[in-house]
Amino acid sequence: MSQSLYITAVLVSLLASASQLSAATDAVPKFDIERNCRSELSGGSGIGETMASCKADEERAGDELTPRWSVFSRADKKVCIQETQIDGSPSYVELLTCLEMTPSGRTKSQGPVD
Repeated sequence: MSQSLYITAVLVSLLASASQLSAATDAVPKFDIERNCRSELSGGSGIGETMASCKADEERAGDELTPRWSVFSRADKKVCIQETQIDGSPSYVELLTCLEMTPSGRTKSQGPVD
């Protein structure tokens, strides 16, 4: 493969990824709760957690994200979506936590964050 063809292929791939991520920030992403909970429980990070409690936590976080989604900035959503997908098992709990720590996730009533 010639160098220019390779560079073109890489650029097309990057643009496609950026476009998909941009579209993903328009609505709460769809995560596989079952898969995430299996991963959490098999990794030992959910000490004392059951599949039922993990799924309930994920569903609650997803339900909380939906009405608040428009409050968060597009840039913050993009960063947090990428962050929660790093390990291959994205989580609504992680996404909500990440977004709540961003500038757009804080409200005036919460005051400044140290």
